[in-house]
Amino acid sequence: MSKQATALPLVDLNADAPCCPPLATRRIPAETAAVLAPAFKALGDPVRLQLMSMIASADGGEACVCDLTPAFELSGPTISHHLKTLREAGLIDGERRGTWVYYRARPGIMRQLAGLLATE
Repeated sequence: MSKQATALPLVDLNADAPCCPPLATRRIPAETAAVLAPAFKALGDPVRLQLMSMIASADGGEACVCDLTPAFELSGPTISHHLKTLREAGLIDGERRGTWVYYRARPGIMRQLAGLLATE
């Protein structure tokens, strides 16, 4: 059985508008929390947070795994595990090109997370 929440369709993670009011203004619905929590959990690891930053800030909006792996003192399989976690959380998409995989951030969910944490 998948570890992803079954309620994923309740929130459009690619929407331009925030999914809900910021946490500082109103309580988040339980269903929305269940959908967004895996993304926050994935970003709770320092390596994954760095990977996310590298991917989101990469020239052209995408980063090759061949450029990500050397930035860490970790094995390739460990980096692959972290990238898989980010992918399963809906934060990134990957596309295989030959022997390499190129990753790009999913802007919709990034907007959702940023909007939820907004203070104004």
